[in-house]
Amino acid sequence: MLFHPEVMGVDALAQKVRKVPNFPKEGILFHDITPVLQSPEYFRLLIDLFTYRYMGQKIDMIAGLDARGFIIGAALAYQLNVGFVPIRKQGKLPFDTISQTYALEYGEATVEIHKDAIHEGDRVLIVDDLVATGGTMLAGIELVRRLGGTIVEACAILEFTDLDGAQKIRESGVDLFSLLQNDGAM
Repeated sequence: MLFHPEVMGVDALAQKVRKVPNFPKEGILFHDITPVLQSPEYFRLLIDLFTYRYMGQKIDMIAGLDARGFIIGAALAYQLNVGFVPIRKQGKLPFDTISQTYALEYGEATVEIHKDAIHEGDRVLIVDDLVATGGTMLAGIELVRRLGGTIVEACAILEFTDLDGAQKIRESGVDLFSLLQNDGAM
């Protein structure tokens, strides 16, 4: 059964996201989704909201970004009866990979995907927990494209509207859907 009557919708979900000031460093307001995941009702609501959005679309594979995108993406793949592919931090996948490096505030990071994870023409949904600067999502988009996949959409629980990540994703030619929007201010 989809949706529990005790949970009303996106507004209730927003209230369940915990805000932790000054984490991981001074001046950052961290949005913690673990309270959503800890609650059977809210976790189901989260997955159900995404399920309703994507259930009529032709999706072959969900690509989840390391690490919280794994949780959401795997549960959604199960609901939609499609495959799941992890896009991991460099050095974590055991088979032949391709990689994509992207800029961080201070330095760079690299993500990888197995070379055989996506096939030419596969219709792929990319999933993560949030979009801030967009670097991780854009790297995932590039990896899927390099393997010949067609990106149906990128999605996240939370989009920070005061940062330009969502705009960069849309400028890359990929639609972005987020359940919640936040200006990220303390």
